[in-house]
Amino acid sequence: MRQRTTMILSAALVAVLAGATPSFAAEAGTPGAPGLGDPYYPGYGNGGYDVSHYDLVTRYDAADSLTATATITATSSQELSSFNLDLYGLTVDSASVDGKTVTTSRSGSELTVNAGVGSGKQFVTVIKYHGSPKLYDMPGTGKSGWFRTKSGVVIAGEPEGAASWFPCNDHPSDKASYSFAITVPKGTVAIANGVPQGTEVGSDGWTTYRYVEDEPMAPYLATATVGDYQLTVTDHGGIPVVLASVGPPSSALARTPEVVDFLAGLFGPYPFSAMGGIAAGQVPGMTFALEVQTRPIYTGNAGDLSTVVHENAHQWFGDSVSMKQWKDIWLAEGFATYAEWMWSEKHGGTTADATFRQYYAEPASADHWSPMTADPKVADLFGSSVYTRGAMTLHALRRTVGDDVFFRILKTWAQQKKGGNATTAEFIATANSVAGKDLGSLFHAWLYTTGKPSAPPLTR
Repeated sequence: MRQRTTMILSAALVAVLAGATPSFAAEAGTPGAPGLGDPYYPGYGNGGYDVSHYDLVTRYDAADSLTATATITATSSQELSSFNLDLYGLTVDSASVDGKTVTTSRSGSELTVNAGVGSGKQFVTVIKYHGSPKLYDMPGTGKSGWFRTKSGVVIAGEPEGAASWFPCNDHPSDKASYSFAITVPKGTVAIANGVPQGTEVGSDGWTTYRYVEDEPMAPYLATATVGDYQLTVTDHGGIPVVLASVGPPSSALARTPEVVDFLAGLFGPYPFSAMGGIAAGQVPGMTFALEVQTRPIYTGNAGDLSTVVHENAHQWFGDSVSMKQWKDIWLAEGFATYAEWMWSEKHGGTTADATFRQYYAEPASADHWSPMTADPKVADLFGSSVYTRGAMTLHALRRTVGDDVFFRILKTWAQQKKGGNATTAEFIATANSVAGKDLGSLFHAWLYTTGKPSAPPLTR
């Protein structure tokens, strides 16, 4: 023990003399927490550090085998004797921290990295790994992560599927920037988040696709989807539009720029440097669309325009403004559902008020009246009280304060929290501030109770 301590201190002294600040702590600190204490998923995510960037270099072959290197830049929030990453099922080949080889250990989906890091230090962890990723089975919400298709894989990781294919701090409260280099067999296309950075064809005919997402992103919104896609990259107002589809793109998918422009009129400027979508065709086991950041994924051929509206509304609410805890998911799903109502209202369909009244007329036994919207519990994380009653809450707010104030609330909220995380209490505070009055009783009735609240009058 004494000899090991002396060697570490000597290495630290060398680093100081060279002008560098050593990040390794010598036999000090405590382990980073193996979970972030989310009330719904207390074991998910990890404590003791904050990730600022993931660099993911992956090689995917037709036998469904992944070989990859993840380089993770983070800053410690405490003095660490070790720290955890989330990683499900894959084999770790090697690990290093700040260039020094370290050991790891496994317990379920927890990967413990045995390295000391001083408090407030930036450090770089490199994990090399391989294997055949598995779907992540979430208690109460089904499977997410790695969905196999006839020609490759679709990666859609809500709420906790990112760890099925790369080591990460898998919770939306730890957002980071990303870079991707995805190498795939000849004739196969790879699509990830952010701005395309070009392709390279190797001597073996395999192609490497590169993307960069500079804006903060929650891990579950990351993708590296691979398959037999038609890929187009165009420009819309200086923003690259990346559309990928199995077969010819649908008219709904092609209308993505139009949808984004409409939503920008309601919510404020589009929050990212790229937009697009992936129409993945029939994906075994995947029965949902997902608001993958800058690249929403649709099953089927994305022929449903309302779904394109919903997933692109998430680019503001869910992706740019992300929840701090999963109980606040209505801040994503309620807002995106209400965007569908507003699209219909502005394009000759049913008005938002008529849709609201239709749902309000349903009996107290209807699914959307229970459980409470702001705390639905895991079993109803994707239930109608989150989606439908969440949207109704926004319309109740609109009826109470009028259109001018309502849309100022939405734009202020999107700008105040851009790139960050938020809670229901913070949204209520923003609404109160913009409206200039206390709206607490309205939000309590619609978010924190079950059964039918009194319908507010329609303000004109």
